[in-house]
Amino acid sequence: MTLRQTIVPALVLVLLAGAKAVAAQAAAPAERPTPFHWPDGKRAALSLTFDDARESQVDVGAPLLNAQGVRVTFYVQPDGVRKRLAGWKAVLAAGHEIGNHSSTHPCTGNFAFSRRNALEDYTLECIERDLADASLFVARELGREPSAFAYPCGQTFVGRGEGVRSYVPVVARLFRTGRLYMGEDSNDPAFCDLAQLLAVSLDGLSFEDARPLLDKAVAEGRWLILAGHEIGEGGVQTTRAATLAALCRHAKDPANGLWVDTVEAVSAHVLRQRGKGRLPRTPPTKAE
Repeated sequence: MTLRQTIVPALVLVLLAGAKAVAAQAAAPAERPTPFHWPDGKRAALSLTFDDARESQVDVGAPLLNAQGVRVTFYVQPDGVRKRLAGWKAVLAAGHEIGNHSSTHPCTGNFAFSRRNALEDYTLECIERDLADASLFVARELGREPSAFAYPCGQTFVGRGEGVRSYVPVVARLFRTGRLYMGEDSNDPAFCDLAQLLAVSLDGLSFEDARPLLDKAVAEGRWLILAGHEIGEGGVQTTRAATLAALCRHAKDPANGLWVDTVEAVSAHVLRQRGKGRLPRTPPTKAE
């Protein structure tokens, strides 16, 4: 038997085996998301969050939320807390979560308000010191060390050009969760990176605007995080009080399948469920 007579049949067998494998993969059903169990038979989670420790959050938001029996997460800065220290102590005592929103709110210098405190001029050491100082302040003044962080302006970098670095690893080391801003969707609880949680802006929305976000989260079993600033009747960066009240009523209605709670509470449940084996899928290797 010649070499050619030996090689050709072998190549044919290899090609046939490869074709069968491709056909089997094409016929296989698409991978479904890993089932995730929310407490008490709920079908999705909702966390309402507010940034900057603005006075309207104490004066308008907290009384409204307390009356509705809804706990939320407030990401604070030292300057805002100092202005209304007694009010923020009452917010914490009511069961709301106090998170960290940095000491000085550094963002890109392309924003005029941040030109002298630009992330482009920061190093990883500088940003870590800024965040640690804020946590020390909250622990000292409010008696609770934050486990949650919200990135100012939703930006996660320091430096410029080839020297740019992500400070997500710093946040992951210092906090249980890091919340982004101006995202487009909710979070897959079995997959999401807790240091980079998506959040959708709540400011300016009516309840009718927000309702599709709630319905989508319930249909997909996900964790929706909404992010606001001022709380009142209207204006720039303002969550409408009427919208907030309607959201609370909707989320508290058992028929709607939503668990509404703080970022701390929901993330703790996510970690417990992952500990039961519901971990993110391992990324495919090249062979796959």
